Amino acid sequence: MKVLLVDDTPEIAELLTFALRDRGFDVAATGYTDAVDDLVVAERAEALVLDCTIFQMSESLFDVVRGRRELADLPIVIVSDTPDVADASLRKRRAERVLLIPKPFTAAHIARALEQLTAAPAVEAEPST
Repeated sequence: MKVLLVDDTPEIAELLTFALRDRGFDVAATGYTDAVDDLVVAERAEALVLDCTIFQMSESLFDVVRGRRELADLPIVIVSDTPDVADASLRKRRAERVLLIPKPFTAAHIARALEQLTAAPAVEAEPST
């Protein structure tokens, strides 16, 4: 799975990139950019991870991505050190296909969230006749 990682701390971005690659993800990483929607499209990302120092930075990037119709269903993982604030903000937006990971976190937390967001829904079997 191709993942775009946006992290405003280069050292964390590097560590998280390596850790997610070790778990089988194809990761493209960048610092904070308000052109995140264009990067998602250019990288052909199937999911997005936002980890910005200030939640409002991640929140604004979330809004940019969700503002594009073709990205409305993109799975997004947001890492936050203010999970209560982030949760309230996402609820207000009625955000779907997004998971919030509170800090401190591990790459395993991010990987599980990505897997959960991108798992195919269970299909009910047709009753046999």
